[in-house]
Amino acid sequence: MVSPEKITSLQNPRVKQLVKLRERRDRDEAGLFLVEGYREIRRALEKGVRPKELYFSPEWFLGENEPALIEQAQQAGAQLFELSKDAFAKVAYRERPDGLLAVAPQWKHGLTDLTLSPRPFLLVVESIEKPGNLGTILRSADAAGCDAVIVCDAVTDIFNPNVVRASTGVLFSVPIVVADSASVHSFLVEKGIRVVATTPDTPNLYSHADLRGPLAIVMGSEQYGLSQFWLKESNLLVRIPMAGQADSLNVAMATIITLFEAVRQRTADRSTQH
Repeated sequence: MVSPEKITSLQNPRVKQLVKLRERRDRDEAGLFLVEGYREIRRALEKGVRPKELYFSPEWFLGENEPALIEQAQQAGAQLFELSKDAFAKVAYRERPDGLLAVAPQWKHGLTDLTLSPRPFLLVVESIEKPGNLGTILRSADAAGCDAVIVCDAVTDIFNPNVVRASTGVLFSVPIVVADSASVHSFLVEKGIRVVATTPDTPNLYSHADLRGPLAIVMGSEQYGLSQFWLKESNLLVRIPMAGQADSLNVAMATIITLFEAVRQRTADRSTQH
């Protein structure tokens, strides 16, 4: 292993650049983003992401597996930098960092890049505002076995550090496409994929809807729900029943509930076909 460059000064240009990469404009200009944490970096490497740089600080390490991960990152082409405890605290996004931070290249997938299964199962989210929600939604889509997540009219940058963190690195394993709603709808129609959208303003319960076959579930933003475009262009509108005073659920929770009803139906459908 090549000896890494050591950085102790908080005024070091690399330290300043890492802090800048928290901002979307700086990320987009550089075409880079931050991946912080052992689990997230490990998942990135497992999925073939080749970090440009890896910053580490042994004083923050939580276990004994870090040196192996650092070596793996170096083998993938990452330039290594060892930071002092204070320097790492300045660049870390987390309150309690674990001493590992990678800088990776951004990527862009288009709708035509998607590989769909014979019975496509997609999640479409429109104008999600909170990075934590988007990250949790990605984890849910991964757990439910979705072919891809399509982010329409993105408000939140998918490379936001909080999205990476909340997704626990699933960002690297679920195909994600960012596109405008009209293009996404045209794509779904062309592929013969039914569009089921969620809204409180319908009598149809999500659990009574047929969620088998080629399917795209569409979820709206935290504050405004789905736009008129999706309410009008969807094949079916469904709602989650609400018994209490609250008139809506957190969008990430509502996504989990709807996705796993689809998983239940699709699993049962598959078992009856055998």
